[in-house]
Amino acid sequence: MAGLLPLAAAALWGAAALTWEHSARGRPGTDLTVTVDITGGEVAPALVPLAVLAVAAVAGTLALGGVWRRLLGVVVALLGLVPVFEGVVDGTEFAGRALAVAGGALMLAAGVVLVLRGHRAPRLGGRYRSPGAVKEAARDEEDLWRALSEGEDPTR
Repeated sequence: MAGLLPLAAAALWGAAALTWEHSARGRPGTDLTVTVDITGGEVAPALVPLAVLAVAAVAGTLALGGVWRRLLGVVVALLGLVPVFEGVVDGTEFAGRALAVAGGALMLAAGVVLVLRGHRAPRLGGRYRSPGAVKEAARDEEDLWRALSEGEDPTR
């Protein structure tokens, strides 16, 4: 799941740099027209911020757990729809739009995986909790018995 997000970020960043459209513009004071390439970042300004969000979501995936990780998955999936819709708009160049759709689809897939299976993935630093946090976590009876069998005093 975290592997899909860097791929989505790279695809969105690349789509923002590629040409999406061409525009003919007249030069002032002359009869000349110049063809100007319009990049995906100009047509769809949300592409670069979404790429940054995809990279940040990697850190969020590793740092969050439980309900928060699933909520992150919902946000990533919904925001993955933005480049998909931006990319299907008619234009003259296909490569940039296709890359945007692929990046959005990867974000959408990563979000769905986070929602469905995110609770199973280990959380970063979960093994290295402070002793106070471990004692606070030992609330139910099974945890108390486990602490006793490991030689710890769960009442302290």
